[in-house]
Amino acid sequence: MKGLKIGLLVLVLFYAGDYLSLRLRIPNREPLSNVEIKVFYAVKLKGSKTGFEPADTETVTCANSLLPQEGYKPCWYVSRHTQKWVDVGD
Repeated sequence: MKGLKIGLLVLVLFYAGDYLSLRLRIPNREPLSNVEIKVFYAVKLKGSKTGFEPADTETVTCANSLLPQEGYKPCWYVSRHTQKWVDVGD
């Protein structure tokens, strides 16, 4: 039980440190950044086929932190997932 409390305390302190790093700009950086995401439509066609169409790119705002903060995903995660697939049809 004591180990569980210590583990929980470490997680809370880690999250608080990450949040303070973002808010206080430690290291000296902007708290939020923008990443361009390529969007593709997956369109259902006849005969159980699927067509793929490119769409306009989207700009996604992300937090320069290790964990999700203030409703934004971390930039390290967003920059590794730069494609978005949208299913269209049945």
